[in-house]
Amino acid sequence: MTKKPMGLTQAEVQAQFDAGHHNLPLKPLTRTVRQIIQDNTLTLFNVVNFVIGILIITTGRLSNLLFLFIAVINTVIGTFQEIRSKHQIDKLSLVATAKTKVIRDGQEDEIDQSQIVLGDVIVLRRGDQVPVDGRITITDGLSCDESQLTGESIPIEKGNGDQVFSGSFILAGKAFMEVTAVGKDTSVSKIALSVKKEKKNNSQLLKTINRIIQVLTYILIPLGITLFMVSMLKRGDYNRAILSASAAMLGMIPEGLVLLTNVALAVSARNLAQKRVLVRSLPAIESLARVDVLCLDKTGTITSGKLKLADIVTADSFTKDEVKQAAAQIVYALNDDNETALALKDAVPDFKSQPVEASFPFDSAYKWSGIVISGQGLVLGAPEFVFPDGLPDQLAKQAENYTHQGYRVLVIAKSTKGLSHPLPAMTLMGLVLITDELRPRAVDTFAFFKDQDVTLKVISGDNPATVASIAQRAKIENADSYVDMSKVGEKADFVSLTRENTVFGRVTPEQKRHLIMALQEQHHTVAMTGDGVNDVPALRQADCSVAMASGSEAASSIAEFVLLDSNFEAMTGVLNEGRRVINNIQRVASMYLVKTIYSVLLSIIYLCLMLDYPIIPINLTPISAVLVAVPSFFLALEPNFQRVSGNFMHSTLSVAAPAAISVVLYNLFLTLLSKLMGLDYNTTATMSSILIAVVSFNVLLSVSKPYNSYKIFMLAACAVATVVVFTVLHRPFSFVNIFDWHLALIYCPLIVSTFPVYWLVGRTVQRFLLWNEHRKQNG
Repeated sequence: MTKKPMGLTQAEVQAQFDAGHHNLPLKPLTRTVRQIIQDNTLTLFNVVNFVIGILIITTGRLSNLLFLFIAVINTVIGTFQEIRSKHQIDKLSLVATAKTKVIRDGQEDEIDQSQIVLGDVIVLRRGDQVPVDGRITITDGLSCDESQLTGESIPIEKGNGDQVFSGSFILAGKAFMEVTAVGKDTSVSKIALSVKKEKKNNSQLLKTINRIIQVLTYILIPLGITLFMVSMLKRGDYNRAILSASAAMLGMIPEGLVLLTNVALAVSARNLAQKRVLVRSLPAIESLARVDVLCLDKTGTITSGKLKLADIVTADSFTKDEVKQAAAQIVYALNDDNETALALKDAVPDFKSQPVEASFPFDSAYKWSGIVISGQGLVLGAPEFVFPDGLPDQLAKQAENYTHQGYRVLVIAKSTKGLSHPLPAMTLMGLVLITDELRPRAVDTFAFFKDQDVTLKVISGDNPATVASIAQRAKIENADSYVDMSKVGEKADFVSLTRENTVFGRVTPEQKRHLIMALQEQHHTVAMTGDGVNDVPALRQADCSVAMASGSEAASSIAEFVLLDSNFEAMTGVLNEGRRVINNIQRVASMYLVKTIYSVLLSIIYLCLMLDYPIIPINLTPISAVLVAVPSFFLALEPNFQRVSGNFMHSTLSVAAPAAISVVLYNLFLTLLSKLMGLDYNTTATMSSILIAVVSFNVLLSVSKPYNSYKIFMLAACAVATVVVFTVLHRPFSFVNIFDWHLALIYCPLIVSTFPVYWLVGRTVQRFLLWNEHRKQNG
């Protein structure tokens, strides 16, 4: 390298600062703590609960406020998880925060990256990550890894006048670089800013629940007000009017389902954290559970990022051991530490190199390195540079075939005349085949996804033939179907491309996004894994995005999952965890919607009949806890790893609707009976609560199938707890004493009748749902 440049003067640096041309860091891509708290607190769900709570406080019956506990816990869980994830993500920097070496006033100095200005001269050495964009001014050979931006893992040689981009890693050499772009104008920042918008929630389950809450809000507010007015006009009892109207309104909101969903997702997030997987967004667990196409890169997912010696092909009169020893002599004598040299050292560990008479380190201009031992020269390098006139016929075709198969082909050659530039006549000893190292459990991991009906697509910036070869070694299905995306043109049919191919090479960041969109247009739920800035547009587009923590902060900031150990094998546990929790939540959701349905129906019916709502909030609290909340939580923890499918509303209504209709029928019967027999409100409310409990137990029996010893014990415990509530703990929940034979003559036959009634109504509802679905399919 020639003389060191002078760099900027302090006056020039200050002038650039005054002009605003310094390396201002981007604002974090994640939301602020204030935004997270605000968005989780100021929800329609919380507002409705808060208003009802205020109204109940005015009655002085504070025991009826237990429902607020659910709202508070729900808010705390969602807020805590998101803030925790934000803090972990913010620790991952877009570009390494190490000091940067610059030349100012002719002297080398270390500064913070925020102090870099336009025109600064930065010193780049092996192992550095380039903090800003710039132009090489002086170098004797620089090798860069630009895969963070391009996705292509092949080292790029840089010479004087070449551009170097932020986010690149220096693999070899040294250079002086003049800064040409800082802050938001750098290549990394432009890509990050292009996806600044917050990603929408794709959770079908939470969307359905929120839609129910939104619709019911418009129903329950006028219904609640009307029920209150009717009760006041009829009886003039403010407390009773507020409590009965509140019971109707609270019953319509499936608040327990919201809590269960968030608790179950939070438990899953904790389980995944133990597996070193950070969950940034709880609803993303559901999106992952529904995934049927997984798009992945080569490096870090299929391969470990390291190279290894695949094979040696010998020329005539040489053995594999001789060729391997010659290669070891070169890399150990030169003490090379690039990826190729490390692969050869791993193949020949603890090698004792002989004393060398002359050494020729790797030079990017000549593409070879060598040594001279005992007057003989040994060379390791690119075939076309060591043998500019072509390889001997017997190995030329083999070398070409190996290159097409994705191997990095080097030659080992010797000379009896030492070494010089240019090389003297060389004798070919053999070919050295270098390849990417497969991750230790890559084959098993991809076999798992195949068994789970998840289609794999490999999207890479590397040569498609190379990627396809490695994908075939990993036994990815249909990996021989590949396409070079640099040749498809601007008006390519991405839908056809995704149908016909598994491996996509030479893919640009925008093409990655279009490939994801094409899969989504075919009604696939798509997950995308990535680690580079070039992956950011596709990660944003995907239904579920997974980033490697070892990659760029831009990728980690917008991904829903971050693999903290950058271990792709962890994805098997992530997929299973997602499927378990979502399948179980969908199964138990019907237990919560029973109350929603019958509350709406009873409110409308009793309003039309100008009657008081038959129960108050405290009556439903033990039933909701013992027969819904507690058992549903345990059921949500069961193993269930099948792919999430089916329509959420259809599956839940087929169980919830029969129970809700049964509750409505029994309440109407009890209302009529109370009029005929002159029963008071508390007695009727107690019997109504008993029947709601028994019907709820029927639902629990239904969703617990198939039974096992664990579920049988849970069902028995729930039954015993329900009996205790109505016999021992009846007073705290405003129930009358049920040890009255006059009452027993009424509620005992009704309890027995709930089983056939629930079964008959269930058959009727299921037939109606099937008929309605068939009608929709046939137009």
